[in-house]
Amino acid sequence: MITLNSWLNSESKALDSLLLGAKVTNTPTVLKKCATGFASKEKLNVCIAMAEKSSTSGLTWLSIIASTSPFIGLFGTVVAILETFAKMGAGDAGLSVIAPAISEALVATGAGIFVAIPAYTFHLLLKRKSYEIMSVINRSADVILLNSRNSSERFDV
Repeated sequence: MITLNSWLNSESKALDSLLLGAKVTNTPTVLKKCATGFASKEKLNVCIAMAEKSSTSGLTWLSIIASTSPFIGLFGTVVAILETFAKMGAGDAGLSVIAPAISEALVATGAGIFVAIPAYTFHLLLKRKSYEIMSVINRSADVILLNSRNSSERFDV
C-alpha cells in the first residue's frame, strides 16, 4: 500500500524530471501508466480522474464521522437529560440523583466531540495532501502535453 507522502514524492520527482527535459522517467507515476506512446489530453484526463478518486478515497467517511458524531453525542445527552427530568418528576429531585445523571449526559457529548475533532483534523490533513498530489499530477500532464505538441516523437513519462 502506497502512502500519500510517498505518492507525492514520486509524482514530484517525475515532474522535476519532466521539467528538466527528460522524456522518460524511472519514477513510477500515475501518468506513466496512461501516457505511454502518444499523449492525448483525453487520455491524460482519464488518468487524472482515476488518480483523484484514489487520492480522495476515505475522505467522505472521515467527513461523515466528523460531522455526525457530535450529533450522536448530543442525542445521548438529550436522552440522559430526559431520564433525569423523569426522575425529578417522580419526586426523587435530590442532588444525589440529578448530578450523576447530568454527568452521564455530558459524557455522551464529550464522546461525540472526542471522536469529531480527530476525524475532522485527519480529514483536513488528508484533503490537503490529496490536493498537493493532484496539483503535481495536473502540472505533469500539462508538461507532457506541451512536450508532445513540441515534438512529434513518442513521449513516455
